[in-house]
Amino acid sequence: MEPTTFPSWADVAPRLVAVAAGREPADMIIRNGTWINVHTREALPGHSIAIAEGRIAFVGPDASHCSGPDTRIIEANGRYMIPGLCDGHMHIESGMLTPAEFAAAVIPHGTTTMFTDPHEIANVLGLAGVRMMHDEALMQPVNIFTQMPSCAPSAPGLETTGYEITPEDVAEAMTWPGIIGLGEMMNFPGVTNADPKMLAEFAATQRAGKTVGGHYASPDLGPAFAAYVAGGPADDHEGTCEADAIARVRQGMRSMMRLGSAWYDVETQITAVTEKGLDPRNFILCTDDCHSATLVNDGHMNRVVRHAIACGCDPLIALQMATINTATHFGLERELGSTAPGRRADVILTSDLRDLPIELVIARGQVVAENGKIAVDCPHYDWPDTARGTVHLGHALSARDFEIAAPTGANRVRANVIGVVENQAPTKALKAELPVREGLVETAEHPDDVCQIALVERHRATGGVTNAFVSGFGYQGRMAMASTVAHDSHHMIVVGTDREQMALAANRLAEVGGGITIWRDGQELALVELPIAGLMSDSPAAEVAAKAQAMVEAMAACGCTLNNAYMQHSLLALVVIPELRISDLGLIDVRSFERIDLLEPLA
Repeated sequence: MEPTTFPSWADVAPRLVAVAAGREPADMIIRNGTWINVHTREALPGHSIAIAEGRIAFVGPDASHCSGPDTRIIEANGRYMIPGLCDGHMHIESGMLTPAEFAAAVIPHGTTTMFTDPHEIANVLGLAGVRMMHDEALMQPVNIFTQMPSCAPSAPGLETTGYEITPEDVAEAMTWPGIIGLGEMMNFPGVTNADPKMLAEFAATQRAGKTVGGHYASPDLGPAFAAYVAGGPADDHEGTCEADAIARVRQGMRSMMRLGSAWYDVETQITAVTEKGLDPRNFILCTDDCHSATLVNDGHMNRVVRHAIACGCDPLIALQMATINTATHFGLERELGSTAPGRRADVILTSDLRDLPIELVIARGQVVAENGKIAVDCPHYDWPDTARGTVHLGHALSARDFEIAAPTGANRVRANVIGVVENQAPTKALKAELPVREGLVETAEHPDDVCQIALVERHRATGGVTNAFVSGFGYQGRMAMASTVAHDSHHMIVVGTDREQMALAANRLAEVGGGITIWRDGQELALVELPIAGLMSDSPAAEVAAKAQAMVEAMAACGCTLNNAYMQHSLLALVVIPELRISDLGLIDVRSFERIDLLEPLA
């Protein structure tokens, strides 16, 4: 199936005018509901919505003049008619699902518009991978807009990705029908220092009249932040406290407050609106990253809106932050984000504005879900073999690939250790004294919970393995966990207490084409196959979620007690968030953006 674009308002305006005037019948009428008007922040009972050509033709107390013998009538029975929910910043790959299966998972939760940044696949497959995601997105019955990834690699000079994104790539993508702007600019030091490549990407986006996405992961709100804003980013989702949110909106940015599977940044920032009383129009709700289990069990944007309301936000304001504010930010206020004439007919029926049960979902004038069940097909792209065979190790790995040699004659060493922090993206830069046996640094039964971590190169079959140490998972016994989801370079990350198990886990992922695996005492405890780019499965979300749950249980069986520990595992190579990370080039101190030695001399 080929990608399609939705007919414009201009294309169908004659029919909308005729329906609104009563000269032609509507395709559908939602009758006698409470109209949630996000333009005026009003709840207006006793209204009806007439729909034609997938767009809204009329909203008013009585739409009987728009009705004909073949018009489908949906009785709202007083329920609230709210706009379909919009996710302003997210990565489909984080759900371990393709765009089709992600859409099928979130449509029953009321998400009808997504603004997605496929920078995960860009690191693995480059511009061709972005185009595949873009094309499958346009095949869906809901609105999936693609932001062209800006940062592959995310930190030039500190990592090697499968592909690099260039300003020329960005300029080309701006001509594609589903591209809405530039994805999050994570290289904030590059922008602050006026890196010509970063500014060229901004220029290509701005000259195309599209939106530049931001990512400023630094607590420094002084001149460095001011320089970043001056470069062009229009939004930021990396804020974690009220001061962050205020600083962004004062500088004319949109503050995107996220609640994902591992991000809990709404409660600490929404006080800028609920307590400080700032104008809420520049605040947007988003998810950033949601795992399949979250989508299946907890919801998507409906979960975020509920959470914002529970944090004290007025329900109508919370809905604005997940509809019209988002649409306005991307220049689509006249296209979606509200239930008003001419807009895409994306409408949810719900009986409660606080608990937000999603009882009926209409997208582009079609019933797409009812009472939690999908009611439409979400077509699949024909992913080529090049997208399915992306794990290239060069050779089968053995325990020797994971050995860390000590300085000659040393009995103990001091090591720099990546310290995992529960429920947070940042890590800590720790140090630990480790024993040496037969010339090798060992971590077995270390009192400070230190084990090994390795980054295994998988894009170019170099056979490269970077070894280091990590603390915080609490693993016990002879075990290892490997994943080809390793933001953002997406090499393979292996964490383990035993080098033999680490080799078994890495080789298993090469065998299945990518995913996540956990081994203990020579046996595989769990496997999540992610054959597309080593990032996604084209199986249904419920199947992927079940395997992911088995993975979580296997991690616990190996001694891990961290909440959402898999997210921590997958972020250990993210060399744009402090303090310590691992890359194919070595151990990276993200505070100074430089490589540091793994081992230091003992005092």
